[in-house]
Amino acid sequence: MRNIRMVVSYDGTGYYGFQTQPGGNTVQDIIEKANKAITGEDERIIGSGRTDAGVHARGQVFNFFTHSSIPVERWALALNTRLPKDIVVLHADEVSLEFHSRRSAKKKTYKYTIDTNKFPDVFERNYRFHHPTPLNVAAMQSALAALIGEYDFTSFASRQSTKSSHVRTIYDAWLVEGDGKLDIYVTGNGFLFNMVRIIVGTLLWVGQGKREAAQMAAILQARDRSAAGPTAMAHGLMLWDIEYAE
Repeated sequence: MRNIRMVVSYDGTGYYGFQTQPGGNTVQDIIEKANKAITGEDERIIGSGRTDAGVHARGQVFNFFTHSSIPVERWALALNTRLPKDIVVLHADEVSLEFHSRRSAKKKTYKYTIDTNKFPDVFERNYRFHHPTPLNVAAMQSALAALIGEYDFTSFASRQSTKSSHVRTIYDAWLVEGDGKLDIYVTGNGFLFNMVRIIVGTLLWVGQGKREAAQMAAILQARDRSAAGPTAMAHGLMLWDIEYAE
């Protein structure tokens, strides 16, 4: 038995998320079908985390167990020839049988991109949320800093969350303002359902002047979903990176 780990990038526009759903058409379904064509086995891949419909990934990680003897250095190429153009495996390696892409992960980073141009960039429309009116970026950065640390993030979790605990740790969070865009990065030990998108929706309130940056701490402490802002659109979000101990 072998344990194979892969890093995959995908454009989530046309999929119902990463994780298998009853309705099909997920990134996991597509990868497993392509993998079966190579090995003849029904391997179930284990993702480092789920992404919602329309959310993208630059560095999603998954692993699977197999009896196949295919050399690991050839696996990514073999798989990519059977995958659609909006899903690309970037790397493959063999890891210990104890490795689990989700449980072994130490840090995850998400990026949310806002298009701040007067008119949307037609070529980036699937990857940026368009917000043409001015935003107070300094206030947004101040508000974002209030979330760094270990807290109960119930205010920033979907009411549909099924997790028994909403305590998570945010290690770092920052903004990068560029030419006609604003990137929001959040790194933590794990994220709740819709957590990053709700954080972004609340930051947009701050940027628009609907809330003060100083109110972010109170919103966090409220532990009440109704205290935070709306859930930002899915297409601006990207799973950026997963970090492991090794």
